Amino acid sequence: VQLQAFGGGLVQAGGSLNLSCAASLRPFSRYHMGWFRQAPGEQRDLVAAILSGGDASFADSVNGRFAVSRDNAKKTAYLRMTRLKLEDTAVYYCAALLAGGSLYEPDYWGQGTQVTVSS
Repeated sequence: VQLQAFGGGLVQAGGSLNLSCAASLRPFSRYHMGWFRQAPGEQRDLVAAILSGGDASFADSVNGRFAVSRDNAKKTAYLRMTRLKLEDTAVYYCAALLAGGSLYEPDYWGQGTQVTVSS
């Protein structure tokens, strides 16, 4: 398994949750990492990305509430989700892209981890 995402669960609205994506990729530091989510009946959308150089970007819907980071020594990417809303409920996936192209067509996908936000 190249990527393993974990940390999902059930959380109340307004709460926080941390996701991790453990990679067995080499060299992990060269991979751009993305976090996607997919709600039932919806397309899979990119919510956060952290490039190999450390630059991060966020979808408007999560900007200011989510943070993304990476630990190259641990080969792990993280998604810190705060002030969660009902509409954040989805299956979250991590993805890795080595070079060029788009994170929407990554080299690897992790398995999804369910995040459910309750009222």
